[in-house]
Amino acid sequence: MATLWNKGTKAADPVEDFTVGNDRVLDLALAKYDVIGSKAHVRMLESIGLLTAEELDILIPALDEILGEIEKGDFILEDDVEDIHSQVELLLTRRLGETGKKIHSGRSRNDQVLVDIKLFLRDELKRTRDEILELFSLLQSLSEKYKDVMLPGYTHGQVAMPSSFGLWFGAYAEALADDMFMLKGAYHLVNQNPLGSAAGYGSSFPLDRKMTTELLGFEDMDYNAVAAQLSRGKSERAVASAIGGVALTLNKFAADCCLYMCPNFGFISFPDELTTGSSIMPHKKNPDVWEIIRGNCNRILSAENTISLLCSNMPHGYHRDFQLLKDILFPALELMHGCLGMTVFMLGEIRVNRKILDSPIYDYLFTVEEVNRRALGGMPFRDAYKSVGIEVNEGRFHAEKAVHHTHAGSIGNLCNDMIAGKMKKAAEF
Repeated sequence: MATLWNKGTKAADPVEDFTVGNDRVLDLALAKYDVIGSKAHVRMLESIGLLTAEELDILIPALDEILGEIEKGDFILEDDVEDIHSQVELLLTRRLGETGKKIHSGRSRNDQVLVDIKLFLRDELKRTRDEILELFSLLQSLSEKYKDVMLPGYTHGQVAMPSSFGLWFGAYAEALADDMFMLKGAYHLVNQNPLGSAAGYGSSFPLDRKMTTELLGFEDMDYNAVAAQLSRGKSERAVASAIGGVALTLNKFAADCCLYMCPNFGFISFPDELTTGSSIMPHKKNPDVWEIIRGNCNRILSAENTISLLCSNMPHGYHRDFQLLKDILFPALELMHGCLGMTVFMLGEIRVNRKILDSPIYDYLFTVEEVNRRALGGMPFRDAYKSVGIEVNEGRFHAEKAVHHTHAGSIGNLCNDMIAGKMKKAAEF
């Protein structure tokens, strides 16, 4: 197997197979970013005299050619090549001869893969941001559309107080705004340049790290070479935590939808083609999509803890354990994209029951409304509470099914415009 570190001794095949694992497949997601990082690196090498202008003039087009092959899907990782870094350098050497061997000056695979991952995660976070914004916009639209449709509210799984579809949809929109702040924090942590830290202790070459930071569009750099390597695992954990927040929001929403679709509730429904049936029960309309979203979101939530456990017992510096981070985070990111996309798809077809509270089983939703009405009329709150409680116990309570909630964030004052402002601020990265 072609390796950048080969010094004439070949590793045993079982050792190569075991240590490489699934890395070659996962590396393909980083191919584009490896070339982008290499382009910035060779420009910097030319600026400090480690490459000539003539060499730079042939390296950049050659790297662009490889980038084009990646974007067209024509790029492959050859069977006897260890990783993406080796493949790119091998292609350059085949096409340019000795000049292709010069691009590794001043860097290690350690800072090379760090750059690749940070560039990859930066794009992944932006992609996730855009998907969240699409879902947020849809939830806010549904909140406004159904703001006057009443819905039972529950605590402890028991009928509690009046709610509304406006409040329900709007709640998840605002939860996504909170999640977006976590995503923004992860983005700023990731958006720092580790290139030039080499194997974790810098280089005797006079590297211009400020130049590569600007060329790659990083907002800052990991200054300390050791700290740059300490960011391995921390960056992945921050991203996993951020998407975990989104996953928790979607998980609760999916659980609500599973419950609300049950005929015993009948609050929402979807076209038959968006549900599944039973092999023996012809009446069944199962919420399989929401169940899969719920389950996959639990898998996403596990990523942060798994990353923490993987990275928790290593001293500073690079360790091969870090390679396994991709096996944890990359699939979680794909699950996140799938769950967000499917949630948008399903909500585009949601049907809302406008007559839920017509049923007398929801009369007790309005006990608090009656307590408050009496308190507003001058009766002490505790006396009002006791009197309504006695009427409930004696079967004499009569519900007046009307609500007059006006405070910020209530049924009658959803504050969706303020929530939109919060999201706009959170999504600015």
